[in-house]
Amino acid sequence: VKAVVLDPRNDFNVDQTLTKTDVQNLIQLCVTRLLDTTNPSLSTIKMQVYFDMNYANRAELLSEQHRVLEGRLAPVVRDITDSCPCVQEEMENVYRKIVSYMLLSSGLGSPTDIEVVREVTAALQSVFPQTEMITFISLSKKNKEQQLKYLAMLVTGIRLYNKECRKGGSSIDDLPAILNEAIPSATRTVDEGLNTCHTLAHQYTALLESMQEDPQRYTQLSSFKLKEALFNVRQYEAFLCILLSDAITSAQEVEKMNVQFAATMEQLKNTVQNRVSIDTKEVFPLFVALSNLWTGFQDEILLLSFLTNMTNSLQQFLEIQSQLFPEEVLTSLLEGVTVKSDEERIRETTGTRVNVSDFKNQEWLFPETTDNFDQLLIQYHSFCAHAIGVKGLALPGNPAIGILKHRERCYVFSSKEAAYIFAQDPDKFIQLNVEKAKEHAELIQLLELRHQFEYLAPYAQARNADKCLMKPTTKCDSSTQTDTHILPPTIVTSYEWNEWELRRKAIKLANLRRKLTRAMQTDLSHMRRENSTQVYLPKDVSTQTKRDNSSNVPRPQIFLEGLRGGSSPTTRMVTVDLTRAVDET
Repeated sequence: VKAVVLDPRNDFNVDQTLTKTDVQNLIQLCVTRLLDTTNPSLSTIKMQVYFDMNYANRAELLSEQHRVLEGRLAPVVRDITDSCPCVQEEMENVYRKIVSYMLLSSGLGSPTDIEVVREVTAALQSVFPQTEMITFISLSKKNKEQQLKYLAMLVTGIRLYNKECRKGGSSIDDLPAILNEAIPSATRTVDEGLNTCHTLAHQYTALLESMQEDPQRYTQLSSFKLKEALFNVRQYEAFLCILLSDAITSAQEVEKMNVQFAATMEQLKNTVQNRVSIDTKEVFPLFVALSNLWTGFQDEILLLSFLTNMTNSLQQFLEIQSQLFPEEVLTSLLEGVTVKSDEERIRETTGTRVNVSDFKNQEWLFPETTDNFDQLLIQYHSFCAHAIGVKGLALPGNPAIGILKHRERCYVFSSKEAAYIFAQDPDKFIQLNVEKAKEHAELIQLLELRHQFEYLAPYAQARNADKCLMKPTTKCDSSTQTDTHILPPTIVTSYEWNEWELRRKAIKLANLRRKLTRAMQTDLSHMRRENSTQVYLPKDVSTQTKRDNSSNVPRPQIFLEGLRGGSSPTTRMVTVDLTRAVDET
């Protein structure tokens, strides 16, 4: 709907309310566009929508994948952390669940394979025997989750080490070898697609240029939708370049991880060797490092699968090219036409550049005078800013000619002449490009012009029974704040606001001009000087007259003799007092 409304050929005014007749006309035009299967423009818009809806960069894709994995493992983790087993049978059941978590989180092998389950159980028992279950149960929920993740990495590292030593790990795929074969294959597929669209783009551009130079060829080729086909190919090329960049990044990451994985495995072998007992502080970090690197390999497999699927899915949007321009038709149209590649066009203009002295009010950027020249954000996806609006062509710009900086935006050109014409009135040609994008809605994304079309996008809103579309109203919440004192306060003490006070001071100054200052010194004052004395301040002195003393009273020691009785029938008790005298203590 937006594409149809923006097209000036349809005579819709977004600043006016549409009547019922206008709405019916709009619907009819939209349906006609949607049912036109021979229009490359519709195929390009479908391709743009598909890419926007499905493409994600490395960070977004991996983050989403890890979130999905954690969501799938959440019930298992919850079942383990929430259980409080009391008897031996329940503890064994929880331990089996921990083994399942180790296997599912690593993704190494099938949970239904008995051999894999035994291997994981043996690896887990070597670092976490069942006797440790009591300690594990006493931990908090958060600490349990952290312990599970740490154990999963240890078990994965142990299994990878055993696979390297050929003591197990038969179910673990050799991911580095798979990636070393798959990434070049995926890169070749993308390169082949790029070569195809490059060839088509060069041929379409040559045909369009021949139409503009020869009126007879214009009559012959006007029925073909060459511009729409060119934009379709250029958009396909832009998307493939994004996928190729991701594939190259994956290749670099895999190469780096291969080196790190081999070095870590070699260090682990040297540490373990044939020793019976090893300090956990030495080997556990190496096992964790192996696990993290293997997770990186798994991520690259996922990314590669995603890039392959995206590449294969985008091919459907290029099929219209073979329908509109079969090879024999295209060959016949190109008879007598010189086809130039983008590289050849750039080489032809490499020696020429803009003379800055010809422009007084324009700023031009060149490689030798601009820092980070290659990283400048070029408008129109680095296509020539002049050719788009004037010729309707997507020609590659050559930055060596000179980059025009106009209103904080940078523009490149396909030739020196185009640069000079554009620089005479940049705003005029920028508006021409906007008008061209209105006619071909796919250019809005291809040339990255969305910021210029935000205010033009209409929206449906019921007003009453007679009116269906309203003029778009732009609203936003905004706030401003002004500092009370932006600069530090400067108080001038000599300032006077009163005019009469200023006059009074002026009179005093005028009187001082006729005054004379004299100084004299007497005999009593010329030898005087300032004297100072210093005294010791009183100090605090304290005395103590009281003395603490203590005495010890002798402990009474009295013994009774004869309590147990004796040989005589009567008991004779004798009291013996052995308490020492007071003066003896």
